[in-house]
Amino acid sequence: MTAVATPPVHCLWDVAATLGEGALWDAVRRQIWFVDIKGRRIHRCNEDGGARQSWDAPSQIGFLAPVAGGGMVCGLEDGLYRFAENDGAFMSLARIEADLPGNRFNDGHVDAAGRLWFGSMDNGEANATGALYRFTGAGTPARSMDTGYIITNGPAVCPHGATLYHTDTLAREIYAFDLTASGDIAGKRLFIRHEGSGHPDGMAVDAEGYLWVAVFGGWRIDRYDQQGRKVGEVRFPCANITKPAFGGDDLRTVFATTARKGLSDADLLAQPLAGGLFTFRAETPGLPQHALHL
Repeated sequence: MTAVATPPVHCLWDVAATLGEGALWDAVRRQIWFVDIKGRRIHRCNEDGGARQSWDAPSQIGFLAPVAGGGMVCGLEDGLYRFAENDGAFMSLARIEADLPGNRFNDGHVDAAGRLWFGSMDNGEANATGALYRFTGAGTPARSMDTGYIITNGPAVCPHGATLYHTDTLAREIYAFDLTASGDIAGKRLFIRHEGSGHPDGMAVDAEGYLWVAVFGGWRIDRYDQQGRKVGEVRFPCANITKPAFGGDDLRTVFATTARKGLSDADLLAQPLAGGLFTFRAETPGLPQHALHL
C-alpha cells in the first residue's frame, strides 16, 4: 500500500451509541441519519451536527432506507417497516424470517434501480443463519439471494451498477457478485480477504469505484481500488468503526458511525468518543443516495 496522509477526523455528535450503524445522507434536507442497533434508536442531525433529533424503535433496528416520494423503510427484528418521523410510528411492510427468531437484520443499501439489498444475521453471532436479501417493493416478498452468513454487512454497488459487494464479517471476506439489470446476482467470488486487525463492517463506494470499508476493532476505514488492493486508510480515535456514508453538497464529506459494543470500562476511558458519529473530508466524492421504489 502506498502511504498517504490520513484526513483529520472530527466527532460530529458524541451520541455514545452502543452499536451505531446505517449512516445515511439525506441530500434534500442536508441531514445525516443513523441508528443504534442495540440501543434501539434512530438519530438524525444536520451536516454540522445541529438540529439533533432521536426516536425510539420497538426492537433492534439494523438500517434505514429512503423511499421515493418521502419517508423511510427500516429493518427491525422481524421484517421491514415504514417509519413516520412526524409521530415516530412504525408500520409493518413485510414479515421476513419469522421462523428464525434468533436472527435480526443488519445493514442495507438501495441501488440505482431503487431495489433494497439487506442482510440478516444471527443475533448471538454464532450460527450461519444469515442471508442476503433483495426487496423490490410493489407488493413483492423479499427474496433470499445468498445464504450461509453469521454476520452480514455492507451491501454496496459499483458506479456502473454491474457489481454488488457483500461482506462476511466473521470470515473477514468481501465478495463481489455480477448484478444484472433485472436485479439477479451471479458469479460470487472473493474480492477482498481482510488483513490486519479488526473485521470488515459496513462500506460505501466512491465515484471512482473504490470501496471504503469500516473496520470493527481496527480503529480505521480502509480504502480499496477496483482490483481489491488496499490503497489507503483513515484512522479514528476509537476502535469500532461500523459504517461510512458520503454526503454534503459535493458528496466529499464522509460520515461514519462507531460503537461502544464489546469495549471494557478501561477501553471506554481510553476511547471517550466511542459510539459517536464522526466526519472527515475525502478527495474523491461518493455516489448519490438512491431511494427505494415501493
